[in-house]
Amino acid sequence: MSATRYTYLGPEGTFTEAALRTLPEAATRELVPMVSVPAALDAVRNGEAAAALVPIENSVEGGVTATLDELASGAPLMIYREVLLPITFALLVRPGTKLSDVKTVTGHPVAQPQVRNWLRTHLPDALWESAASNADGARLVQEGRFDAAFAGEFAAATYGLESLVTAIHDAENAETRFVLVGRPARPASPTGADKTSVVIWLGDDHPGALLELLQEFAVRGVNLMLIQSRPTGAGIGNYCFAVDAEGHISDRRVGEALMGLKRICPKVRFLGSYPRAGMSPADVRTLRPGTSDAEFIEAADWLARSQDGRA
Repeated sequence: MSATRYTYLGPEGTFTEAALRTLPEAATRELVPMVSVPAALDAVRNGEAAAALVPIENSVEGGVTATLDELASGAPLMIYREVLLPITFALLVRPGTKLSDVKTVTGHPVAQPQVRNWLRTHLPDALWESAASNADGARLVQEGRFDAAFAGEFAAATYGLESLVTAIHDAENAETRFVLVGRPARPASPTGADKTSVVIWLGDDHPGALLELLQEFAVRGVNLMLIQSRPTGAGIGNYCFAVDAEGHISDRRVGEALMGLKRICPKVRFLGSYPRAGMSPADVRTLRPGTSDAEFIEAADWLARSQDGRA
């Protein structure tokens, strides 16, 4: 395995590359762009890279399905870190292009919902076609296949383009969440401001099946930050659920919730416990009474004493 190589969703000039370069260790790693999320993650699975940074959630469009599906299938991988990156787009064009010249536009599919209103107002007749990434869209504009691409302003120089319009976004404070993914290992120690990610498969489909899964978290006071259903490919009505929960697997409330899920679900895939981006322990909400590690330990001690006749 190359311990110094990180892959990311390429080509050069993507928001993913910009997010990766915010990590301190990126300065000492070989950063290799890949053509797709599966390719970036397969390089880690095959030992060609130590880790991969890929987008997993957008504040406007929600979960990035390519990443969620890849983490749910294939050889297991683990999330070790997350990065939040503010997202604003520029309309990149070949030098000399005017807005009235733009008849075709491109960008990553996740970008379209973030610029839809701007397009409707300023380029109502432009034809949109998706690209593998925003930077790949810029490359296609460079090659003359499209008139304009929505990408990061920083990508213009890489592809010899101009930023015709900047600061394009339909939603204020839009951001994308990226995750650094590696091969499974022991999770890092808890920081007090952590997140745990899992994929859960439903067993038999019956009324209240999803509620039963959620109750494993609720009764232990574990707050859920994301839950998204994804088809398993086994037929209509067969789903798994990607879940992000507050806390670390070593926290008693989180660990017991995962054990509860393992008892009632045919399959649970642990995707990692890792620090929450931009959070410190002081930012974490106060735990509900009865859900701290000390209270779990006290309850277990009471049970043991009761079993021994010492209660």
